[in-house]
Amino acid sequence: MAGLAIRFKSRGTALTHRAKCVPVTSCCHSPHSLPRARKPPRSTPRPRKMRRPRLADALLLLALAAATTTTAAAATAAKAPAATPPPPPNVTAEMAKGGCKAFADLVAASPDAASTYQSAVEGGMTVFCPSDDAVKAFLPKYKNLTADGKAELLLFHAVPVHYSLGGLKSNNGPMNTLATDGAAKNYNFTLQNQGDVVTIKTAASAGGAPARVKSTALDKDDLAIYVIDAVVQPVELFKPAPAPAPAPAPAPAADAPKVAGKAARRPAPSVADAPGPDADDSAPVDQKKDAKKSAAAARAPCVRWWLAAALATVAGASVLA
Repeated sequence: MAGLAIRFKSRGTALTHRAKCVPVTSCCHSPHSLPRARKPPRSTPRPRKMRRPRLADALLLLALAAATTTTAAAATAAKAPAATPPPPPNVTAEMAKGGCKAFADLVAASPDAASTYQSAVEGGMTVFCPSDDAVKAFLPKYKNLTADGKAELLLFHAVPVHYSLGGLKSNNGPMNTLATDGAAKNYNFTLQNQGDVVTIKTAASAGGAPARVKSTALDKDDLAIYVIDAVVQPVELFKPAPAPAPAPAPAPAADAPKVAGKAARRPAPSVADAPGPDADDSAPVDQKKDAKKSAAAARAPCVRWWLAAALATVAGASVLA
């Protein structure tokens, strides 16, 4: 086997070294037969290949992302202040704006009435407030009431239900008010309407005339305020109005003119029973057959006739005296 010539360069001098060839089989069995050449170190490490994500890993990532988003949204909502509903309208202020300032002042001066009015707005309420002129005319009666009576009168002008103007026009009959307290205190009034005219009446209405709805001061959300032309008086506080007197009966037809004197006051005595010469004409019908027989008997005793006539004259004179 031919030898392997290896040439080395050393400082410009070429050296030749002849090495003896060794069989491959003997080289493989001896680890020290030939030195292994070392690989030069790499300057930069080789990037590692990324493993493709599996389906389960992708779903897990999506679930984690959704949970994080939900938690963040809940935390944000908890930090944000809750939206508060708007406060209910001020009843007395709205009545004053609509032309019922005098009645609104009376309500504000009564603690029981003011608190009841304001708390009833949340559930819906209809107020029938008298005009300023109506309250001014009613003040003398109002001042004579007790504190409880004043509060009940003010509450009597409100209904715990919201009625629009169309709803009022479709209702007829008694209505409960804020002053109604079961069977102990009825405090009801009667609502009536004819066409576009809506009225409120009680048995104690002044003059028997009902209070009429003049205008609408407010009709919004759960509160309606209507201006009326009179103060409605409940029968629990005021006496019922007297019933109107019946019309006089027509005078009877005039009789014959009266004669002055005592004789005109007393009827003249009747002397129809005294027999007379014309007694035949007044005989009953069933006695006409015997008329001829009785004629002779009637003419015979003339003394009887004169005696009867005299007695009748004396009786008439005594009566007239």
